[in-house]
Amino acid sequence: MLIYDQPIDPPKPELRQAAAPAGFNLADLIRLLWQRKVAIISAALLCACIAVAIGKSLTPRYTAGAQLYLDPRELQLVERELTPRAQDVSGLAMVVESQSRLITSNKVLLQVIHDTNLLRDPEFGGSSGKGIFATLLGLFGIESRPTAEQAEQLELGVLDALNRHINVKKTDRTFIVDIDVWSREPAKAAMLANAIAKAYLAESKQSQAAAARRATTDLSGRLKELQQRLRNAEEALATYKAQNNFVGSQDNMITDQQLSASNQRLAAARALTLDAQANYDQIEASRRGAADPGAIPEVLQSQSIAYLRAQYAEAKKKQAELQAELGPRHPALRQVDQQVDDLRRTIKEEINRVALAAKNNLTRARDYEASLNKSLDVQKSQSVQMSQASVRLRELEREVEASREVYQAFLKRSRETEEQESLNTSAARVIGDATIPQQRTFPPAMSLLALLGFMFGGLAAAAWIVAASRLAPGADPVRPKLQPKQDPAPEPQRVVAPVKPQAKSEAKPQVQPQPAARPAAGPIEPPFEKPLFDKPLIAELQETDVMRTLGGILTDGNAADVTRFGWPTLRTSAALAPFSNTTRQILAALAALTPANGVPVLAVIGTAGDHDRSMVALNVALVAARDGARVLLIDADGVSHALTDKVAHLGKAAPSRLDWLTIGSKAARAINTANGIAILPAITGGAKASEAIRKAIAQARSAGGHDLVILDGPAMPWDAAERKLFEIADGLVAVLPLHGDINEAMEDIITALGGAERKLAGVVLNELQPTVASPQHDKQYA
Repeated sequence: MLIYDQPIDPPKPELRQAAAPAGFNLADLIRLLWQRKVAIISAALLCACIAVAIGKSLTPRYTAGAQLYLDPRELQLVERELTPRAQDVSGLAMVVESQSRLITSNKVLLQVIHDTNLLRDPEFGGSSGKGIFATLLGLFGIESRPTAEQAEQLELGVLDALNRHINVKKTDRTFIVDIDVWSREPAKAAMLANAIAKAYLAESKQSQAAAARRATTDLSGRLKELQQRLRNAEEALATYKAQNNFVGSQDNMITDQQLSASNQRLAAARALTLDAQANYDQIEASRRGAADPGAIPEVLQSQSIAYLRAQYAEAKKKQAELQAELGPRHPALRQVDQQVDDLRRTIKEEINRVALAAKNNLTRARDYEASLNKSLDVQKSQSVQMSQASVRLRELEREVEASREVYQAFLKRSRETEEQESLNTSAARVIGDATIPQQRTFPPAMSLLALLGFMFGGLAAAAWIVAASRLAPGADPVRPKLQPKQDPAPEPQRVVAPVKPQAKSEAKPQVQPQPAARPAAGPIEPPFEKPLFDKPLIAELQETDVMRTLGGILTDGNAADVTRFGWPTLRTSAALAPFSNTTRQILAALAALTPANGVPVLAVIGTAGDHDRSMVALNVALVAARDGARVLLIDADGVSHALTDKVAHLGKAAPSRLDWLTIGSKAARAINTANGIAILPAITGGAKASEAIRKAIAQARSAGGHDLVILDGPAMPWDAAERKLFEIADGLVAVLPLHGDINEAMEDIITALGGAERKLAGVVLNELQPTVASPQHDKQYA
């Protein structure tokens, strides 16, 4: 077994036999317990008997459960439901949660109380019946009745007791709700569970009917008002139409029809006038010109003129024949000539009458057109007046239409809700009736109680015996394995001379051994490197030293507060706590080995898989920063890089003196925090990342902007590039989690260091609860 409060160097052969651990081991513990076996067994049997006696004295509880299926998707009995249905999954879950709370509502439970007569059940605080005095009064016909206030108090007490007997739980991702009721009697427990399910279904149906009834009442109360509003609007519309002579349908008024007909007649009259004017002009032109007047179409269409022209042609023919046979003075020829002249004059007179008729027709057409124009002007004036009056008419018609639609909608909805009052659209049903339980749920079986009592008594007696033996004078009950070991023979005292850090790791400290007795015999060990520190200091990080906060909460500005990263960080009041004082001693010993103008470099290492090493490194840096030191905290863990993840969202923070530094292919900037700590993030990259860290340390030492450099990691196992970082470090601090075997963990670290253990300046025992194993534990510190 390793003793870590002694200087770390290989033990000498002559002292190996004296390295036996002090205190209890497994053999001593077994021997001590075997010597006290009678007392342990007696205490175990006594506790078993006490547990059985307590179990017998406890009132048994029997639990019965009923199952309800609460489907929020209710039955679609009508087209429009009274309440909208939930569609999304979250909405359905909320409906089921609400219905499960409704099961334990006062209205449902009061109905159960009255149905099952729990007011007279002593288990639920009810009156067990009539007392002796009440019975004697009843023999004389006198019956005492409780007052209203007493009855109300009794009912409230029974309701409260019944609430404590009920447990309603919903199965995850289902619509099934379990109703568990416990009672002293198994039959009563089953009866109450079934009564609660039945009362809930009845209450659900009554609530739906009541909601529909309220809706119907409200709608019916509005129907009379809406009906009167519609009647008033229709009467106002009819009165306005009568006052403004609106005759006809809504889309085609009489005035519009008349105006349209007048326009058509005027157009026809204008066409007739133009036609008559053309005819008259043509006839006059023919009469005044050299053209034949008989070529006019109206003349050609006249039958009398056609008859006269036929006679005229016959006379001309006869005249030509007589002229050929007779002389110009022949009486027959002269008679024919006179006949031709008469016919020509008659035809001309007929043509004149046609022209006169055309003129009269033109005059009549013009007069008709003028009368139509006058009538159309009057109708236009009336149409303009009617159009102005139609604005108000359309407003009244819209009001009537809106009132009619609202009235019809209310009337239809009122009839629908009235019918829904008698419908049960709920899909809730009982899928499992409660049965009488055959076994009690409390207390447990007597055999289990006896076993628990026996185990508890035995363990308590054994713990008492061990504690009594360990608390004897001279024993350390807190941490016997980490106390200084008293060797039988004094070891030679060694004085460690401070050594300035060299450029390479081959520089060894100068050790000046004082005179001491050399063993007379024994094998000679090969020479080994002397430790830089006299002995590693042990610091304990406890829950009382830290505070916990939720991560992601920043202070004002761009600077981050490390106490808001979500990790356990040192309280301000713990500045003088043992952990802070021990950390200061470690840093002081580290500074003693550093040149006057140098910057000490401390590497915080831990076991493989230790997720809390970065948290411990941050607290070590916090101790130094609160003492006024300027600390550069470098994340050297390229695997988990927990510290880098905490500051990844602070990319726009104010740069520090290491802005020029390039890690990998991207420029990495140290992020200044509000606590005086500059944090340099890490990247993956193996040897390239390690080389970048070496440059950062060299820059920090040359620039002089920091008083302390702390390396967080690297994490085990270490490769060749990561081992070179230990050559730069002036000291090492090992973090040992107490939830494991610290001796085995320390042996693994020393073995992995491979010669660099000489730089081990201290050991931190992390007694905090692991942050990865308890995410729910940290939420209470919000």
